[in-house]
Amino acid sequence: MIRTEGLTKRFGPVVAVNDVALHVVPGEIYGFLGANGSGKTTTVRCLLGLVLPTSGSVELMGQPMPKARADVLPRVGALVEGPGAYAHLSGLENLVLYDACGRRPAGLLGGRRERRQRARDALETVGLGSVGKRRAGAYSLGMRQRLGLAAALMRQPELLVLDEPTNGLDPQGIREIRELLLHLHSTGTTIFLSSHLLSEVEQLCTRIGLLDRGRLVLQESLESLRRPTGRTVVVTPDPDRALGLLGSAVDSRDEQRLLVRTTDPARLNERLVRGGVRVLELGPERRSLEDVIEERTSARRAGEVPQ
Repeated sequence: MIRTEGLTKRFGPVVAVNDVALHVVPGEIYGFLGANGSGKTTTVRCLLGLVLPTSGSVELMGQPMPKARADVLPRVGALVEGPGAYAHLSGLENLVLYDACGRRPAGLLGGRRERRQRARDALETVGLGSVGKRRAGAYSLGMRQRLGLAAALMRQPELLVLDEPTNGLDPQGIREIRELLLHLHSTGTTIFLSSHLLSEVEQLCTRIGLLDRGRLVLQESLESLRRPTGRTVVVTPDPDRALGLLGSAVDSRDEQRLLVRTTDPARLNERLVRGGVRVLELGPERRSLEDVIEERTSARRAGEVPQ
């Protein structure tokens, strides 16, 4: 669905995106991560043909961008940065106008009645059905964000490209958008999600890419990143006794928590209990997404990742 090779974008002397090679396959939810200023939004804008790359190539659905944008973009829904809307028009009128002004994929009827029905359906989908006739200028930030997402869904996209879609939403709104995206994914929609909310990415995404100062330093499935590390976490009120029993097998200790190198947690548990160590908790160590990001970005700052 998305492929870039050597994607680079310079703004004068500033290299915002540097030799990025993205690969997003059909049917996945791809989480695109990075700190503010890392180049995420510039990359997204290059994908959609809103910004021309300085060098490199972009393909959406197997077609070159921006050359094929007239054929590709009607099949893509997008929410980039802050959603725009005419403040004097209602949410419903904004969506009808948006639909009327753009090309639609084959199979979507173009009459006014059909456009209004699609707009109502999109508003209901994002939780704005009851305020669709209210002026968009009176919408809160979260409501405007939902309206932008409704516009992205108007044309039943095969690919959904979202840049911080939960910006301005309260916890309930974030949960509703998460459930919506999971539903869209279950129907076959491919989702490219740029976000700084690691908890949401961990709950939603099947694969992630990490951008650090314009470079893609990680692109891997979330499942593989969170595999057990080969160490076991042991929590005990007897850490000194456990340390004396296990010796050099203990990699680290933090108060009552020990990290132990082992490939057989059951045997480790038996050894501790037989040695008189009270075990409160024992299980495989798994890195969080935050741990992975810190590891990769810290390694690059230290010069361990090739520049």
